[in-house]
Amino acid sequence: MFSFFKRKPKDEPAPAPQSVAAPASPSVSPAPAEVIPAAVIETVVDHQTPATSEPTPAPVEQKRSWLSRLKTGLAKTSSNLTTLFIGARIDDQLYDELEAALLTSDAGVEATLYLLDALKKKVKDEKLTDAEQVKAALKVLLLDLLTPLQKPLELGRHQPMVMMIAGVNGAGKTTTIGKLAKHMQVHGQSVLLAAGDTFRAAAREQLSVWGARNDITVISQESGDPAAVAFDAVASARAKGTDVVMVDTAGRLPTQLHLMEELKKIKRVIAKGMEGAPQEVLLIIDGNTGQNALAQVRAFDDALQLTGLVITKLDGTAKGGVLAAIAKNRPIPVYFIGIGEQIEDLQPFNAQEFVDALFN
Repeated sequence: MFSFFKRKPKDEPAPAPQSVAAPASPSVSPAPAEVIPAAVIETVVDHQTPATSEPTPAPVEQKRSWLSRLKTGLAKTSSNLTTLFIGARIDDQLYDELEAALLTSDAGVEATLYLLDALKKKVKDEKLTDAEQVKAALKVLLLDLLTPLQKPLELGRHQPMVMMIAGVNGAGKTTTIGKLAKHMQVHGQSVLLAAGDTFRAAAREQLSVWGARNDITVISQESGDPAAVAFDAVASARAKGTDVVMVDTAGRLPTQLHLMEELKKIKRVIAKGMEGAPQEVLLIIDGNTGQNALAQVRAFDDALQLTGLVITKLDGTAKGGVLAAIAKNRPIPVYFIGIGEQIEDLQPFNAQEFVDALFN
């Protein structure tokens, strides 16, 4: 369950497919055992075909802890969706209440209509007569809708792998970068951070704190060109053999067109420093923003061609349905979801776990 990355071994013959324990990076301090849960790496033996190995499950207590926190975080969304089935009759009133609940959870019009139409058809075809059966049918439909968003973040295909991180102000971007860097260290990856938010001193300082805490180099420049900082970081990583470069960028609204153009420039300059980079362009989204999150995904994807999403602050939200809206309108992989401030509160998105938390 925890942190299933795909990774390709470097400069040595491919081993027989097997599950291996994540090695500690020789260049960084080991992760505190009480912070980072045990994990395994699914090895990629070549550039096309992943090994068919069964991952060793995370310790039971860690899994239960994560699922419990996830369920608690989504309780408000869950309540809106599930309480209406208690003792309900299967009639137009139930469907009307379900439509309102889905819209309230910010599933969006397209996903709501899709789920309702599919549910009515399923009820008719399977001759469902009990409200609990209808709820179970809705759970299956939502799982089918969200499953395409589930995708592992692959490590080791590029040297270095360059990740460009974008998002609006307040989405938790810099904190998320620190958590992701720690996850990657646990998986034996050396990491370099680039403080691309050059005009906000607090952002540079926050990133520097994460770097100092985890023995990670941070390249920064006061009031400089963010593209130049990113370029220097990529060059440094290539020279030192660093595995992963994470480029922070200043928070901005999609309506700030000049700042969106700046993002495009950063991406172009990174590509000049390394052909094919950045290989990952991630958008950090605040899960509490609901339909605004979908608008952000559209705008940033149009500008940058996003490869993945990280959805933060899902704890306590009544708007967890936004993942359905994303799945129906702009199905970009959701690599991670966050339900709290601690490092262990950011975990890979698993559609089955997410839906179970909503309906159980």
